[in-house]
Amino acid sequence: MPHLSFFYGIAIYLYYEDHPPPHLHARYGDHEAKVSIVSGQAIDGSLPRRAARLVAEWVNEHSDDLAACWDKASHGIEPGSIEPLQ
Repeated sequence: MPHLSFFYGIAIYLYYEDHPPPHLHARYGDHEAKVSIVSGQAIDGSLPRRAARLVAEWVNEHSDDLAACWDKASHGIEPGSIEPLQ
C-alpha cells in the first residue's frame, strides 16, 4: 500500500489496483476513512471532524496530483508521494 503523504498525524495511502471510484485511505490514530479523490468527503469509515477537514483541504489542493497517483496505482505502478498540507 503506497504511502502518499503524512501531515498533522494523518497518514494518506492508496492501494494498488483498487476498485473505483477513485479514493484514498486516511488514517488518524484509531480512525480510518476511505475518502473520495473527487470530493474529499468520506465514502466509508470516519475521521474526527478536524482531521476530516484537513484531509478535504489537502485533497482539494492536490486534486490533479491525486488523479495521476490513482491512475498509476490502479495499474500497479508506484504512485510516488505528494507534499503534505502546510
